[in-house]
Amino acid sequence: MSRVEQFEAIRRDHYVHGKSKRAIARERGIHRRTVRQALENAVPPQRKAPARACSVLTDEVKATIDAWLISDQSAPRKQRHTARQVWRRLVRDHGFVGAESTVRRWLGRRRRELGLKRKVFVPQSYEPGKEAEVDWYEAMVDFPWGREKVFFLEVRACFSGREFHIAFPRCTQQAFLEGIAAAFVWFGGVFHLMRFDNLTSAVKKVLRGRKRLETERFIALRSHYLFESVFCEPGIQGAHEKGGVEGGVGRFRRQHLVPVPKVADFDALNQHLRERCMEDEARTIRGRQQRIADDWEREKVALRPLPSEPFDTSEVSTPKVDAKSRVSVRSNRYSVPVRFAQRRVEARVTARKVVVRAEGKVVAEHERLQGRGGQRLELDHYLELLRTKPGAMPGATPLRQARDRGGWPKAYDVLWSALNERYGEADGTRQLIDVLTMHRDHPTDDVHLAVDMAIDMGSYSADAVAFLVRGFTTDQATSVAVDGLGDLDELGEPPDDDHSIYDLLWKGAA
Repeated sequence: MSRVEQFEAIRRDHYVHGKSKRAIARERGIHRRTVRQALENAVPPQRKAPARACSVLTDEVKATIDAWLISDQSAPRKQRHTARQVWRRLVRDHGFVGAESTVRRWLGRRRRELGLKRKVFVPQSYEPGKEAEVDWYEAMVDFPWGREKVFFLEVRACFSGREFHIAFPRCTQQAFLEGIAAAFVWFGGVFHLMRFDNLTSAVKKVLRGRKRLETERFIALRSHYLFESVFCEPGIQGAHEKGGVEGGVGRFRRQHLVPVPKVADFDALNQHLRERCMEDEARTIRGRQQRIADDWEREKVALRPLPSEPFDTSEVSTPKVDAKSRVSVRSNRYSVPVRFAQRRVEARVTARKVVVRAEGKVVAEHERLQGRGGQRLELDHYLELLRTKPGAMPGATPLRQARDRGGWPKAYDVLWSALNERYGEADGTRQLIDVLTMHRDHPTDDVHLAVDMAIDMGSYSADAVAFLVRGFTTDQATSVAVDGLGDLDELGEPPDDDHSIYDLLWKGAA
């Protein structure tokens, strides 16, 4: 039995059953001092640890440990002494003969005395709409093309705890600016103060104290939305200055990104994040009385109104198109239609897109490449050139990229081979290019279906594919039927005797 239960039994023997102290001690096999303690107080006294002098922890050993602890304060956070490393180093370099537990107890006591054990923080209270915290974090996501590391930006309202999460392929400056602008739209207003890490997207250089040399793009964003910015201290100390968003990152990742999410693309992933953010508004943060949604009702009315126009987060440049009809943007190359070769165009870069404009309209739009030295080429941009140089088609890099991206159906190779056999390689390739050009005016699925039907019927020509594609459009089909009748409507149905002439006509067209 426990000491408390033993004291209860002793007290019951004496006060209820009238047994003497001597009898209780004899029957229970305990010292009469224990009986006296139980009769004096139902709660057993604390055991006193004997005061012992540790002979192995000499003054020299203690001074050595102190020196190591102090030097750790200027060492990298993950390269400081643990208790085991201190003990091993004492044994190896100083002939220490004591146990690891002895060193561990002394270290715990000494760190507290030196103020190194742990930091203590002051609880904070926030006014509605006053402040929000921003942070990046990483997680793995499964896409159809494989598992990939994704970068997430979180913005958290300090008063209500409402969160906004958005995903990007990379944590670039464009992603940072777009994420902040999207967060303001999500919250429906602008916080008076935003707290950031020392991100290179916002800070060029960390100066003394809280002063920072900020990037022009970040200053423009702040000027557009008219919020104040505060940057945390560098290193681990800064993480404690925005503990709400730091804790929110861990909670959101555990709750909504485990197991690893499987999504079709980044649009689907961001939709998933928005839905999870809305779910979280029904929870109650520990230590609070109301749900996040209830506190948010009080906070949203205190936000600064959004500007009439959103901030343009894109980066604009005017590159010159090279001889291979490509523009260089952020150390990668992107194709444009060949008619713009050797001309200057406008390129706008966002976190996920590169949009090229010329003659007042968009002429090319690409998924932004990550890294350096890559190129993304669209076959459609080179069709006019390939029509004059059909021999370049089989080895064209845009064609290879179309195959790699899954944008080249196998039926096109079947049609291409049949066209080359019927018309020769040059004219057969030109006929294929005519088919590819149809994608500009007709839905992709319609062109693919028309190619499949032409192959099934043995009608290997661009004209046959074009005829089938036009037939998929209801308005065109109706127009042809009405406009083509004329006075034939009065003739009624054709005779029902011999239709063999139509078979001959069909074979001749094929």
